[in-house]
Amino acid sequence: MNRLAALSLALTAPLLASPAFAQRDFSEVEIRTEEIAPGVAVLFGAGGNIAVGHGEDATVLIDDQFAPLSDKISIAIAALGATPVKYVVNTHWHGDHTGGNENFGKTGATIFAHDNVRVRMSTEQVRGDRVTPPSPKEALPIVTYGQGLRFHLNGDTINLMFLGGGHTDGDSVVFWDEKNIVHMGDLYFKIPGYPFIDVSSGGNVYAAMQSLDLVIAMIDDETKVIPGHGPMSNKAELVAYRAMIGEAVRRVEALHAQGLTLDQAVAAQPLEGIDRGEGGFIGPDAFVTAIWNSIDD
Repeated sequence: MNRLAALSLALTAPLLASPAFAQRDFSEVEIRTEEIAPGVAVLFGAGGNIAVGHGEDATVLIDDQFAPLSDKISIAIAALGATPVKYVVNTHWHGDHTGGNENFGKTGATIFAHDNVRVRMSTEQVRGDRVTPPSPKEALPIVTYGQGLRFHLNGDTINLMFLGGGHTDGDSVVFWDEKNIVHMGDLYFKIPGYPFIDVSSGGNVYAAMQSLDLVIAMIDDETKVIPGHGPMSNKAELVAYRAMIGEAVRRVEALHAQGLTLDQAVAAQPLEGIDRGEGGFIGPDAFVTAIWNSIDD
């Protein structure tokens, strides 16, 4: 079943995106490159994972981390034998994925994203006690879409798809069809801690589960899965991640149905026994709160 048919059939965290994190010292950050297919590589540095598609036509970047890393990112891209970046795709609006937009925009790159990414980047965003001012003009997506867009580039078919969001209200997943690769953005965290559902940015755990279900229906056991954060992954790990979210939601729903308050639900520690490793950016209390707010949304 092809991806479009499957779609028809199925019909980082606050710290990562905070201004304080964006102002850290990036001088010691190293950009690590992992080539995952001919003409496709992943760059790991600080912030969201970057995918690079390159070849005879042009270079396309999926996310661009933080502004102070743009030169290092450009050097890593050149080391692949790729031309300077012509296109940038943002999987969502958070600064650890869009911080380099202004730098690449000023060099002539065209920026693509879901409609809601431009809306959020062009207006002040308030999340708790954090205020993110509007981005400069050069950082804004120039081409936006509601459901998706397709590149025919370097012999590849690259599909940008909005499947309903969930981490925010503007999440895109990016498929390289012929090379069987998908970039998940922050719909998938392969790091310790729990998923980040940014409810204040239109995120919702039910939308996230729907988006994950649709991706899982479109991929196979050989698909190379690029998470928003963490090392490379695969379908089996993505399926396990989705199952973990489903179990967490089931437990929180049960407490909600009992008429508990949010504080009582958090105190009940419903995620006990769901092992997400040590540390991480999102703890169990924050994830329970995000699920609770998704139920009430």
